[in-house]
Amino acid sequence: MFLETVFPPIPSEVIMPVAGIVAASGGMTLTGVILAGTLGAMLGNTAWYFLARITGIDRFQPLILRHGRWLTIDWPDVERAQAAFGRFGGAIVFLGRMIPTIRSVISIPAGILRMELGRFLIWSTVGTAIWSAGLAAAGWAAGLHFDRIEAVMGPVSLAVILAIAALYVWRQLTWTRKRTQGRP
Repeated sequence: MFLETVFPPIPSEVIMPVAGIVAASGGMTLTGVILAGTLGAMLGNTAWYFLARITGIDRFQPLILRHGRWLTIDWPDVERAQAAFGRFGGAIVFLGRMIPTIRSVISIPAGILRMELGRFLIWSTVGTAIWSAGLAAAGWAAGLHFDRIEAVMGPVSLAVILAIAALYVWRQLTWTRKRTQGRP
């Protein structure tokens, strides 16, 4: 799960159900699988958070100003995100941990926008534990019928990835740089 968090193409939707299947066969305990999955993911989540926090918003601004078109984000978007994280950061991180693809990168805005570490760790751990427990329990319940889990999670994950890709394409086609008074 650490590698899944650091290198998103490794899907937790496969890792945790397989570990749940192993637990069902007696090779591990379900509680151990959930704890190990949560701990591994949280190590990766925390690494991304600190890397982003060290980078900071001041170093992030030139990237946005120079490459905002391809990132489909400009500085007013960052300011809105900063306000949202200030108000709803816990909920954003918590819910983000349960959305494929988003779950692997939500630590980056939390770190860049300097979300309080304690809040980040609590909400991130709770969301990660729920996600890990759900996938592990699905594997455990399905036993050796992994194809049933993949039959459900595969299309759901694909739909989320396609929706994110479509949103990116739509944003590229409709994006215009917003300017704020006194800012580039």
